[in-house]
Amino acid sequence: MPKIVNHDSQREMIAEAVWRIIKRDGVEAASVRSIAKEAGLSMGALRHYFPSQSELFIYLMQLVNSKAEKRIRSMIASTSTPTLQQLIHLCMQLLPINDETKLEMEVWFWFNAKAVGNPKLQSLSDKIYEDTFLLIKLVIDALIHLNLAKPGLDASYEIDRLYALVDGLGLHCYMYPNHTSPERAASLITRHIKELCKDEFDDKGQE
Repeated sequence: MPKIVNHDSQREMIAEAVWRIIKRDGVEAASVRSIAKEAGLSMGALRHYFPSQSELFIYLMQLVNSKAEKRIRSMIASTSTPTLQQLIHLCMQLLPINDETKLEMEVWFWFNAKAVGNPKLQSLSDKIYEDTFLLIKLVIDALIHLNLAKPGLDASYEIDRLYALVDGLGLHCYMYPNHTSPERAASLITRHIKELCKDEFDDKGQE
């Protein structure tokens, strides 16, 4: 009787193998051959799940994006009325400020370098860009909804400006950690967001 394979658990096992390789050896080491060896599978068995290199790259990025999404969704769901500090902390989740987020940023940079000129990868890159935009929009919209924002704040402009700041800090934190430490990044984001707010708020984000 043929062996019944649980494909969901098999993919989960492969995901764990991929993450072990990335943590131990870096994202460039996550090849089909190294993943098959780590997962205890033959090359043929692994190619059943990833027929092409592009599909492997997409899977790696989806794995990282899923980890970040779960963390951020958990933070959002933890409160119905976020404070100013929680909104700042939400922005910080997009920066490489600890071992987990550094790995996420490493994969993100690597994936986008591969995505240039590859339509199969570019569509996922575009989706993650839009998801990140929506998270930044959530922060600015929350400032307005909670009546923390300065009167007449141009939401569209400030969304683009905060996104650019977070994006730039992500690059600086990853490439130049001695110059832009997590503490420095947190200070810059905190100052930027507070400058969007009315003068009379307190540190809990309430008037």
